[in-house]
Amino acid sequence: MTGSYVKWGKATVKLSWEESKSLPDKRLITSVHGFCFYEDQLLLVDLKHRGWDFPGGHIEEGETPEECFQREAMEEGYVSGSCELIGFIMVDHTENPVWDERGKYPKIGYQVFYRMDIEKLHPFEAEHESARRILVPVSEVADYYHDWSELYQEILVAAVELK
Repeated sequence: MTGSYVKWGKATVKLSWEESKSLPDKRLITSVHGFCFYEDQLLLVDLKHRGWDFPGGHIEEGETPEECFQREAMEEGYVSGSCELIGFIMVDHTENPVWDERGKYPKIGYQVFYRMDIEKLHPFEAEHESARRILVPVSEVADYYHDWSELYQEILVAAVELK
Protein backbone atom coordinates (compact mmCIF):
# COMPACT_ATOMS: atom_id res chain seq x y z
CA MET A 1 0.00 0.00 0.00
CA THR A 2 1.36 3.37 -1.04
CA GLY A 3 0.70 6.31 1.23
CA SER A 4 1.59 9.95 0.84
CA TYR A 5 0.68 13.40 2.09
CA VAL A 6 -0.62 16.06 -0.29
CA LYS A 7 -1.50 19.72 0.02
CA TRP A 8 -5.03 20.58 -1.13
CA GLY A 9 -5.27 24.33 -0.66
CA LYS A 10 -4.49 24.92 3.02
CA ALA A 11 -5.20 21.29 3.93
CA THR A 12 -2.67 18.50 4.40
CA VAL A 13 -4.32 15.18 3.58
CA LYS A 14 -3.00 11.62 3.82
CA LEU A 15 -3.76 9.44 0.79
CA SER A 16 -3.37 5.64 0.89
CA TRP A 17 -4.00 3.22 -1.97
CA GLU A 18 -5.63 -0.15 -1.32
CA GLU A 19 -6.15 -2.71 -4.04
CA SER A 20 -9.53 -4.34 -3.38
CA LYS A 21 -12.32 -6.32 -5.02
CA SER A 22 -14.91 -4.89 -2.63
CA LEU A 23 -16.19 -1.35 -2.17
CA PRO A 24 -15.85 0.70 0.99
CA ASP A 25 -19.01 2.05 2.66
CA LYS A 26 -20.88 3.87 -0.14
CA ARG A 27 -21.73 6.77 2.19
CA LEU A 28 -17.98 7.51 2.46
CA ILE A 29 -17.19 7.39 -1.28
CA THR A 30 -16.39 10.95 -2.34
CA SER A 31 -15.61 10.28 -6.01
CA VAL A 32 -15.16 7.55 -8.61
CA HIS A 33 -12.40 7.43 -11.26
CA GLY A 34 -10.77 5.01 -13.62
CA PHE A 35 -8.37 4.05 -16.33
CA CYS A 36 -9.92 3.32 -19.73
CA PHE A 37 -7.92 1.10 -22.09
CA TYR A 38 -8.29 0.76 -25.85
CA GLU A 39 -5.89 -1.42 -27.86
CA ASP A 40 -3.09 -1.14 -25.25
CA GLN A 41 -3.47 2.61 -24.97
CA LEU A 42 -4.90 4.72 -22.18
CA LEU A 43 -7.64 7.33 -22.55
CA LEU A 44 -6.94 10.83 -21.24
CA VAL A 45 -9.42 13.69 -21.35
CA ASP A 46 -8.56 17.37 -21.44
CA LEU A 47 -10.72 18.76 -18.64
CA LYS A 48 -11.44 22.45 -18.89
CA HIS A 49 -9.37 24.36 -16.31
CA ARG A 50 -7.41 21.22 -15.22
CA GLY A 51 -5.60 19.76 -18.22
CA TRP A 52 -5.14 16.09 -19.10
CA ASP A 53 -6.77 13.71 -16.64
CA PHE A 54 -8.53 10.37 -16.50
CA PRO A 55 -12.35 10.23 -16.32
CA GLY A 56 -14.08 10.49 -12.97
CA GLY A 57 -16.45 12.43 -10.79
CA HIS A 58 -19.07 12.37 -8.07
CA ILE A 59 -21.85 9.83 -7.59
CA GLU A 60 -25.31 11.14 -8.43
CA GLU A 61 -28.46 10.25 -6.50
CA GLY A 62 -29.42 6.62 -7.08
CA GLU A 63 -26.17 5.63 -8.86
CA THR A 64 -23.85 2.83 -7.91
CA PRO A 65 -20.12 3.62 -8.06
CA GLU A 66 -19.77 1.57 -11.25
CA GLU A 67 -22.71 3.37 -12.87
CA CYS A 68 -21.09 6.66 -11.90
CA PHE A 69 -17.83 5.68 -13.57
CA GLN A 70 -19.64 4.48 -16.71
CA ARG A 71 -21.48 7.82 -16.89
CA GLU A 72 -18.34 9.89 -16.28
CA ALA A 73 -16.38 7.93 -18.92
CA MET A 74 -19.16 8.63 -21.42
CA GLU A 75 -19.58 12.31 -20.48
CA GLU A 76 -15.88 13.12 -20.43
CA GLY A 77 -14.37 10.69 -22.91
CA TYR A 78 -17.33 9.47 -25.00
CA VAL A 79 -16.38 5.85 -24.41
CA SER A 80 -18.23 2.83 -23.10
CA GLY A 81 -17.13 -0.64 -22.08
CA SER A 82 -16.89 -3.23 -19.36
CA CYS A 83 -15.52 -2.30 -15.94
CA GLU A 84 -13.74 -4.01 -13.09
CA LEU A 85 -13.06 -2.58 -9.64
CA ILE A 86 -9.35 -2.01 -8.93
CA GLY A 87 -9.54 -0.57 -5.41
CA PHE A 88 -9.64 2.80 -3.71
CA ILE A 89 -7.65 5.68 -2.28
CA MET A 90 -8.39 6.36 1.38
CA VAL A 91 -8.50 10.13 1.89
CA ASP A 92 -7.66 10.71 5.56
CA HIS A 93 -8.22 14.16 7.08
CA THR A 94 -7.30 13.01 10.62
CA GLU A 95 -4.13 15.16 10.64
CA ASN A 96 -5.72 18.02 8.67
CA PRO A 97 -6.06 21.03 10.99
CA VAL A 98 -8.51 22.81 8.64
CA TRP A 99 -10.91 19.87 8.18
CA ASP A 100 -14.47 20.92 8.98
CA GLU A 101 -16.87 18.30 10.34
CA ARG A 102 -19.73 20.34 8.79
CA GLY A 103 -18.03 20.29 5.37
CA LYS A 104 -19.01 18.08 2.48
CA TYR A 105 -16.20 15.55 2.95
CA PRO A 106 -15.95 12.93 5.71
CA LYS A 107 -12.90 12.75 7.98
CA ILE A 108 -12.02 9.51 6.19
CA GLY A 109 -13.40 9.13 2.68
CA TYR A 110 -12.67 7.05 -0.40
CA GLN A 111 -11.94 7.65 -4.08
CA VAL A 112 -12.88 4.45 -5.91
CA PHE A 113 -11.02 3.33 -9.06
CA TYR A 114 -12.12 1.08 -11.94
CA ARG A 115 -10.51 -0.34 -15.04
CA MET A 116 -12.56 -0.04 -18.21
CA ASP A 117 -11.89 -1.99 -21.37
CA ILE A 118 -13.31 0.32 -24.02
CA GLU A 119 -15.70 -1.50 -26.31
CA LYS A 120 -16.92 1.56 -28.20
CA LEU A 121 -15.37 4.93 -29.01
CA HIS A 122 -18.38 7.19 -29.56
CA PRO A 123 -18.08 10.41 -31.57
CA PHE A 124 -16.47 13.04 -29.36
CA GLU A 125 -18.78 16.03 -28.91
CA ALA A 126 -17.22 18.04 -26.03
CA GLU A 127 -20.65 18.79 -24.52
CA HIS A 128 -19.58 18.45 -20.89
CA GLU A 129 -16.41 19.41 -19.03
CA SER A 130 -13.81 17.97 -21.43
CA ALA A 131 -12.49 19.76 -24.49
CA ARG A 132 -10.85 16.75 -26.19
CA ARG A 133 -9.63 13.20 -25.70
CA ILE A 134 -6.51 11.31 -26.67
CA LEU A 135 -5.26 7.74 -26.46
CA VAL A 136 -1.66 7.45 -25.31
CA PRO A 137 0.68 4.53 -24.73
CA VAL A 138 0.53 3.52 -21.06
CA SER A 139 4.24 4.24 -20.68
CA GLU A 140 3.69 7.91 -21.68
CA VAL A 141 0.80 8.85 -19.36
CA ALA A 142 3.11 10.72 -16.95
CA ASP A 143 4.19 12.97 -19.86
CA TYR A 144 0.61 14.24 -20.22
CA TYR A 145 -0.97 14.11 -16.77
CA HIS A 146 -0.41 17.41 -14.92
CA ASP A 147 0.10 15.96 -11.43
CA TRP A 148 1.22 12.35 -11.94
CA SER A 149 2.40 10.69 -8.73
CA GLU A 150 3.73 7.45 -7.31
CA LEU A 151 0.22 6.76 -6.03
CA TYR A 152 -1.34 7.02 -9.51
CA GLN A 153 1.48 4.90 -10.90
CA GLU A 154 0.64 2.12 -8.42
CA ILE A 155 -3.04 2.28 -9.39
CA LEU A 156 -2.16 2.19 -13.09
CA VAL A 157 0.06 -0.87 -12.56
CA ALA A 158 -2.82 -2.61 -10.76
CA ALA A 159 -5.16 -1.70 -13.65
CA VAL A 160 -2.73 -3.03 -16.26
CA GLU A 161 -2.29 -6.27 -14.33
CA LEU A 162 -6.07 -6.91 -14.44
CA LYS A 163 -5.87 -7.56 -18.19
